[in-house]
Amino acid sequence: MSKSSQTMHQLADALWQAQTGTPFVPVAPVRDAIAALDGDMLENAYRVQQINTSRHIEAGARIVGRKIGLTSKAVQTQLGVDQPDFGALFDWMACSDGQEIPFERTQQPKVEAEIALVLEHDLPHERHTVADILRATAYALPAIEVVGSRIRNWDIRLADTVADNASSGLFVLGSRPVKLSDFDIVGCGMSMERRGDQVSVGAGAACLGNPLIAAIWLADTLVRLGAPLRAGDIVLTGALGPMAAVQPGDVFTAGIEGLGSVRALFSTQTESQS
Repeated sequence: MSKSSQTMHQLADALWQAQTGTPFVPVAPVRDAIAALDGDMLENAYRVQQINTSRHIEAGARIVGRKIGLTSKAVQTQLGVDQPDFGALFDWMACSDGQEIPFERTQQPKVEAEIALVLEHDLPHERHTVADILRATAYALPAIEVVGSRIRNWDIRLADTVADNASSGLFVLGSRPVKLSDFDIVGCGMSMERRGDQVSVGAGAACLGNPLIAAIWLADTLVRLGAPLRAGDIVLTGALGPMAAVQPGDVFTAGIEGLGSVRALFSTQTESQS
């Protein structure tokens, strides 16, 4: 094993331990170690991500889709990038609308409202069009992504979040499927509340100008990597507004115009989990 490969496995080990250890102990940023490796920094960060993706699969997890991150132009500028990133969604991340989420399952949690696409057909082409995405999508759902970070205090840059599976945590899907033809995916407004107090507002256009553009980017990228999106996959297309931090006992409701609403409920953290 080369020195670079050994370092990647060591970084993956640290992130894996933070992900699976009890109690949860976040780690220091990994970006400097990744930047010091030979080759492209972004490619190396994805290699670290893939090491742990393979570990989850070997442990019995099933990939049920992908999430797209960094879809906000403001966040891209902050991190010095000109494209989104992606992470894997596993079956154990999925939560039902209204299901109580044990707070101990979260890791420095924040929530953001998104539009989820559920695919009916594969997306195998080298270059996809909006028409390809529309034809391949069975329906859309409102979603709340519970993002998490294994990096201490969310002190992240691009290499940190990519290596850490795009800061994935859990996700909650709404229960009422809607055809893409039945709502305005670009113009729809979004409002997210914490027990009635508004904490985030946005619109479909906040996601790269159009969530379908984010989906095209993801579909093309995964084909280049030899892992195209397949029928049945869930695609979290990206945040429609700012994230909100989560505390034990919080209840969030995200409403998306034309799509309906979805709730994320968190348990009250017990003293033994603090």
